[in-house]
Amino acid sequence: MKPVRVVSGTAVPLDRSDVDTDQIIPSDWLKRVERTGFGAGLFAEWRDDRDFVLNRDEHAGATILVAGPNFGTGSSREHAVWALMDYGFEAVVSPRFGDIFATNCTKQGLVPVRVDEELGRALLDAVAADPGLEVTIDIERGTIEAPAAGLSGTFPLDEFTRARLLNGWDDIGLTLRFEELIARYEANRPDWLPSVSA
Repeated sequence: MKPVRVVSGTAVPLDRSDVDTDQIIPSDWLKRVERTGFGAGLFAEWRDDRDFVLNRDEHAGATILVAGPNFGTGSSREHAVWALMDYGFEAVVSPRFGDIFATNCTKQGLVPVRVDEELGRALLDAVAADPGLEVTIDIERGTIEAPAAGLSGTFPLDEFTRARLLNGWDDIGLTLRFEELIARYEANRPDWLPSVSA
C-alpha cells in the first residue's frame, strides 16, 4: 500500500448512523475474486435512489466520507474497505467505527478518523451546506481541519497504526522489513527442515 500522510479534499456527507458493511457493499458483490471494481457496488442499494448523496454532481470527486456514528459495523468483510477506496475515498470520518472495519481500513490504507460527536455533527452539517468545503486530515499530527467552516479537532491513532499508514506498510510490507534477516536464516537453514522451494 502507498504511504498516507495527508488527505485533503472535499467530502460527502452521509448523514446515517449504524451503517453496516452489508450496506457499504451488498453481499451480491462478494462473488468477485479480484480486489478492484467494488466502487461500482458501494452503497449499491441506496444508490438506486436518485437523491442519494453519492448520486449528486456536487460531490463528484470527493476523497473523504463524513458519516454518522457506528460506521462499518457488522461482518468483517474487507470488501467494504475495498469498495470505499475503489470509489475514490481516502478517509472516513465518524464518531464511532466497527472495530474490525477500522482495523481493515488501516491494513489497506484507508484512514478511519474518529472524532467526537459534536465535531462529527458539525462536519456533516458544514459539508452538506458547502459541498466545496476543503477538509484536511493530517495523519502525523492526528488532526482534522475545515478552516473555511472554522472547524478543527484531533483524532486518536496508536503509534503502530500511525507508523503503518505513514510508511505504507500492509501486512506483507511489515514482514518485508525483516527481509535481510529472513534471507540470512533461509541461507543457513538445515536441509532436513521442510521447504516450500521447488
